[in-house]
This record gives sequence, structure tokens and C-alpha cells, in this order.
Amino acid sequence: MSHPAESVDGPLNWFPALMGWVLPGLGQVLLGHRQRGFRAMGGVLGLFLSGVLVGGVDCVDRREDALWFYAQAGAGPIAFAADWANSALLKTGKVGRLIPSPPSNPRLPPPQVTSFKTVTMSNEVGTLFCFTAGLMNVVVILDALRRPSATQGAWTA
Repeated sequence: MSHPAESVDGPLNWFPALMGWVLPGLGQVLLGHRQRGFRAMGGVLGLFLSGVLVGGVDCVDRREDALWFYAQAGAGPIAFAADWANSALLKTGKVGRLIPSPPSNPRLPPPQVTSFKTVTMSNEVGTLFCFTAGLMNVVVILDALRRPSATQGAWTA
């Protein structure tokens, strides 16, 4: 049952929703739902950082895993920072050394991968964690878009 103060026809909160993408949960905090916002922030950022910890920075890859990255980008600028770290540090050999990988096409030279590349199931689990964090933040953003401000006397559960 919805609370009478929750109106479907109310205005959309575009600024808090945008701020919720910049920093997950910030939209709810700006609307006055501090506890809800900080819990969402902890959940999204904790899940994303756990994914990077488990799978390594290369689990966020805009070029090789574009479909996964579209959802990971929902987590905000942290996904773009992880992708930058992957492409600017790992794939260039600035961190770790580049080693030849078995070619997928025998006519092409073997691709170079970093020695920090995770190739086990942990990379897939990290990718999935970051993917889930991005989708979770999209839900949090949509909540901030429609949630009435706490100062309007709305229900804050």
C-alpha cells in the first residue's frame, strides 16, 4: 500500500538523479533521505569495489567487454576510472610487463596482454559484481528521480 503523500504525478527530481549517478546514493541524501542514501552508497560502491578486488581492474573493459560495460557505467564515474586504469596502465604495459597471448587468428601477430591479467573464474565474478553494481545504481537513480523530498513531509521508509 502506498502512502498518500507519494504521488505518481509529482515532479521529477532531475538534479538529485544526476547527482546519484555521479556518486551513488547522493540523490537520496540531497532529497533528505540520508539513511537510505548512505545505505545505497555503501551497497553500490561496496559491490563495485569488491568486483574490482576479486576480478582485478581488467574486469571493467569498455573495448573488450562493451556490453558488460554499458551496465557497469550505471555505477557512475568510478566505472570510467576503472576502465581508464585498465586501458592506460595495464594494456600499455606501464604496470606489469606485456606477454604474448595465444592468437585467436593465426594470421595475425599474437596479442600482448599484461602479466596482471586475470584469466580464471575470478575475472568473470568481478565483471559480474561490477555489472550488478551498475544495474543496482540505475535502480537507485530511478528511486531518486521519483522520490518526494523528505522536507515535503513525505514518508521516508
